[in-house]
Amino acid sequence: MKEEIKTNYLKILENIKKACEKSNRNPKEIKILAATKKQTIEKIKTAFELGVHLFGENYVQEAEKKIKELSDLPITWHFIGRLQTNKVKKALKIFHLIETLDRIELAKEIQKQAEKLNIVVPVFIEINIGKEKTKAGIFPEDLENFLEKIEKFDRIKICGLMCLPPYKENPEEVRPYFIKMKELFEKFKPYLGEEFKELSMGTSNDYPIAIEEGATIIRIGEALLGKRPKS
Repeated sequence: MKEEIKTNYLKILENIKKACEKSNRNPKEIKILAATKKQTIEKIKTAFELGVHLFGENYVQEAEKKIKELSDLPITWHFIGRLQTNKVKKALKIFHLIETLDRIELAKEIQKQAEKLNIVVPVFIEINIGKEKTKAGIFPEDLENFLEKIEKFDRIKICGLMCLPPYKENPEEVRPYFIKMKELFEKFKPYLGEEFKELSMGTSNDYPIAIEEGATIIRIGEALLGKRPKS
């Protein structure tokens, strides 16, 4: 298992290097986020030992157990699933950043719980770049209006955008969505300050394309850690 993850990791690093060469970028600009839904503690530890220090979980309940068990490691944890408002209080106690702010009700709850905890919460705004009915996220044309609505929430710090574009067998077909995300990011960057610097996009299937189009964080699950258990 450890050798498999090591092989996968080296392949990902090589792909990052190639994508950066094609787009005239520095590989050091790219952060690998290991998406660890249903993956074991042992696999997470192996990835950490190889040099991955950023991890993402989709479910608060599952993450709680893992984060507690791995509390001795200096891991940065991002929440990357759809966050229910009734799970916000727990999420803010265990995650360093929420990648999926996608609605005003969630922003209100984050503000409320952050006030109680006396913290400021770093977030990414999730964009539904493909306008898919089955996916969460703000439509690109609604982002400006959404930003105006949450401007008053002083406990929320907007640090970037994230997206999960439509899945395509051929990753090249996803490129237009990544291009649109980069354009959106650049459009709002001047108004959101120097802390707004991350573009989280690209997964196991299409991350080289995402890097070529401006991703700073790529979310890699099975391509790094191997297959998840089905149950």
